[in-house]
Amino acid sequence: MTQGSPLATVVVFHIGPLQVTQPVVTTWAIMAVLALGSWALTRRLRPEPSRRQAILEFLVTGIESQIKEVVRRDARPLLPLLGTLFIFLLVANVSAVLPDVQAPTGRIETPAALALIVFLSVHWFGVRARGLLGYLGSFAQPKLVMLPLNLLSEVTRTFSLIVRLFGNIMSGEFLIALLLALAGLLVPVPLMALELLVGVVQAYIFSVLATVFIGAAVGGESAESGDPLEHPATPVE
Repeated sequence: MTQGSPLATVVVFHIGPLQVTQPVVTTWAIMAVLALGSWALTRRLRPEPSRRQAILEFLVTGIESQIKEVVRRDARPLLPLLGTLFIFLLVANVSAVLPDVQAPTGRIETPAALALIVFLSVHWFGVRARGLLGYLGSFAQPKLVMLPLNLLSEVTRTFSLIVRLFGNIMSGEFLIALLLALAGLLVPVPLMALELLVGVVQAYIFSVLATVFIGAAVGGESAESGDPLEHPATPVE
């Protein structure tokens, strides 16, 4: 299969009328590797950790502490979502340095799907923490006149997540492909190293912004009686 442009998407195979592209296959492969890797790393946990377990615990506690610093509450209910989001983005962003691999996040469908997950998660955790009426009422704060702007910001910040991630990863891939075509194999190597750094930074930024959005939805610090994410409020008073 040939590509007329570095931005073109390679179709790997068809399922009936549906085209399965290379970024989709790469996404499936990343999901499989992460799932199998997580199972392999956690199936023999011990009270006295081995070096491998210590590294794993350091990674998990590091992500948890980052979430807690942003949301100012118990981070454990948010850790599965935000930790998985960060690790997936990290692997997906840097996958473009592999030969003949298109980073899934360099195609707008993947950033759009991830931003939609964040959008729905913000409202899910917001309702769990504040109750349905309390959460809906937060859109009219500090004044009722702010309601349209607050609703509009929910949409615009979701689009900003999509554009920021897609634009940075796609532009890096495009520049490397262009230099490969013009200058040969060795010249783009420093740019590939820079692309790795950009991929790590973009994974961090996307995850931190998702954390900030969820933290704003659930409110301030946990009450002394317990975290409302652990003991959600009644949806309708």
